[in-house]
Amino acid sequence: MNIAENLVKLREEKGFAQDSLAERVGVSRTMITHIERGVKIPSLALAYEIAKALDCTIDDLCKEEA
Repeated sequence: MNIAENLVKLREEKGFAQDSLAERVGVSRTMITHIERGVKIPSLALAYEIAKALDCTIDDLCKEEA
């Protein structure tokens, strides 16, 4: 797995829609969509905010298998 796949899996496990996660993190739903499709890679600061919102670690977002 990669960041895109891990993000989708972790987000769905928490029961968040893309727009809900985007609101919690302070970005647009489009940004979350781009990260989940592998179009964009989140900055370290954004990865931290996403991990915080999903109650996981940055390592959980980046590791090969979530």
